[in-house]
Amino acid sequence: MSTLADFSITRKWPATRPDLLQLYSLPTPNGVKVSILLEELGMPYEVHKISFESSDQTSPEFVGTFPNNKIPAIIDPNGPGGQAIALFESGAIMIYLAEKTGMFLPQDPVLRYETLQWLMFQMGGIGPMFGQVGFFNIFAGKDFEDKRPLTRYVDESKRLLTVLNKHLAGKEWVAGDTYTIADMAIFPWIRNMIVRYNAEALIGWGQYPEVSRVLSHWLQRPAVQRGLLIP
Repeated sequence: MSTLADFSITRKWPATRPDLLQLYSLPTPNGVKVSILLEELGMPYEVHKISFESSDQTSPEFVGTFPNNKIPAIIDPNGPGGQAIALFESGAIMIYLAEKTGMFLPQDPVLRYETLQWLMFQMGGIGPMFGQVGFFNIFAGKDFEDKRPLTRYVDESKRLLTVLNKHLAGKEWVAGDTYTIADMAIFPWIRNMIVRYNAEALIGWGQYPEVSRVLSHWLQRPAVQRGLLIP
């Protein structure tokens, strides 16, 4: 039966509470998806900061457990059948935690698959496209003389925001009246586009009043406010 000691990452980041779920993360849009979910669940966990500045994510201990060398990642010592389980990919982690607790992923099949649909919308569209906008607008890509890459990613980000804005009309949350992991996945990226990527003018933020409305509502949640700062 697997235990925490079987995972190489625990040699570099030993658990002080090995009975708790272990979170390896940073407060990036992907990272806070999981910390917000854990805060919403009220599930006890221990967090370990994975520093990009010191390339922690490429260390042998990290890669030995999480081969894609990305955050967030978790080890749950109380996984299926009582065995410890290590997981990477934020979407997979969110589905796992929602199914384990029976929270934030509806049991009704229609709502369940609608939630998963919008979770994949974030993972396959919003995350990659918004991230490229950030790269070409404020990070290393801003020095490229050729602005066609930035234009390409801005145009696709605007399309995605238009899709989401239309969908949210008359709804409290992405899946209607039910707050789900889809909201926790999507809105960290929306927030980041504004507060980190300085892209309000680029994307024409005022064109998406429904997205802005739900973002403001989401940011008022205490668990969101806590999760955005972890670790």
